[in-house]
Amino acid sequence: MIKRRVFYSFHYTADNWRAATVRNIGAVEGNRPATDNQWEEVKKGGDAAIQAWINGQLKSRSCTLVLVGSATAGRRWINYETRKSWKEGMGLAAIRIHGLRDRRGLVARRGRNPFQGFQVQDRAGYSRNLDSVVKCHDPAGFDSRQRYAWIADNLADIVEQAIDIRAVYP
Repeated sequence: MIKRRVFYSFHYTADNWRAATVRNIGAVEGNRPATDNQWEEVKKGGDAAIQAWINGQLKSRSCTLVLVGSATAGRRWINYETRKSWKEGMGLAAIRIHGLRDRRGLVARRGRNPFQGFQVQDRAGYSRNLDSVVKCHDPAGFDSRQRYAWIADNLADIVEQAIDIRAVYP
């Protein structure tokens, strides 16, 4: 199987630690994470700089994985990354990471599906809700370790499935 290049989308402040945990699985090649200092420099440039940074990170990626914490859905830049990824023909999927422990050992509340409220066109020209097309995965398990293992075991397949789903839509 090809090691896919993936863009990870997540709420930086709340979920950076959890996202790093998923990135470290290594089943797919992820975008290089920005350090806190780098991200602060990007933010200083305003919206145009943030958008340019995201666009650069999305280049040469085959799939975007939204890592869903308690406050991910509805965030401006998560929405931008979702729209841009879909427009560019990339695979798109989400994995809920609220059950993974953060650097303090805490888990978060379950976040809502970040694809709710988006509309896409199918091949016949009918409008569909993106959350009925794109999957938002809930890792199985009763604790952080079991959920991490589920993600590790399924990450590459989730990416392949997302790419296959996207190929069905124009």
